[in-house]
Amino acid sequence: MENILKVTFWEQLIETAVNWVVTELPGILILTLIMFLAFRVIRFSFKRLRKVLAARADRNIKVDTDETVKRINTLTGILHTIIKIILWAVYLMMVLQKFGINIAPILASAGIIGLAIGFGAQELVRDFISGFFMILENQLRTGDVVMINGNVGLVEKVELRTLTLRDFSGVIHVYQNGKINNVSNMTKDWSAVVFDIGVAYKEKTQLVIDLMKQVGDELSEDADFKNLILEPIEVFGLDKFADSAIVIKARLKTRPGQQWAVGREYRKRLKDVFDAQNIEIPFPHTTLYWGDKIKPLKLEMNDQIIEALETKTEAK
Repeated sequence: MENILKVTFWEQLIETAVNWVVTELPGILILTLIMFLAFRVIRFSFKRLRKVLAARADRNIKVDTDETVKRINTLTGILHTIIKIILWAVYLMMVLQKFGINIAPILASAGIIGLAIGFGAQELVRDFISGFFMILENQLRTGDVVMINGNVGLVEKVELRTLTLRDFSGVIHVYQNGKINNVSNMTKDWSAVVFDIGVAYKEKTQLVIDLMKQVGDELSEDADFKNLILEPIEVFGLDKFADSAIVIKARLKTRPGQQWAVGREYRKRLKDVFDAQNIEIPFPHTTLYWGDKIKPLKLEMNDQIIEALETKTEAK
């Protein structure tokens, strides 16, 4: 306490501070500038890498470009995050050294703490391991439409610990990778839309099948849809006898994620063709049948009854 009140103490403190500013601060500033430039270079490099890989995939006719781009974006995004974490760790260690802090005990302590966390945070470790295998096995990518634990949406972000899903209403769902029990990918490699078309029992089955094929072929030749459809329509035939209709099943294979647009257009065109050909699409209805012998509700109107009703009406 007495040393603080002495002038020599403050002189030594100021001298030490000036020496540190002169000798160490420029190094910290240069290191910070290098880190800033490194992050910019890394960001630019990854953008360039994505474009190069996407262009290479586009030139390969055997590769689905959209699928490849999804995988490229997912893997490069994760690699970019890992590199940033490593750079930040190195930067902090070097800055601590500039402040005269011995980082050896910190590294040793970090190892011990990491071991303790590894035992205590088993759920966190499980999330990372599950995320690693999810990415390694190419189960899903950013941009895929998937069903996860009962929720359907667009995968916006895939990370080692969590997965971000946005549903059709715009709601964001964040899942821990270790707690994802079921994944149903609707846009992997190719997609399909399945049609269960019900028509009245009185309609000719073969005519309906021919019309369904005709509409599918016309849609495949349309300039707006031919690049979205991978194969001609498959009409499997009469699938089942429903209560008020016969159901004919068909399927159209499409590019990933295009099954909904193609399906809506096909149904619209099929409805127009059915209307033009007077093909009935039935709806549930009930018919009451009393039989030929029992006719309790049959009412016969003769001339006398009609005259009586007219006279009664005029009197009123």
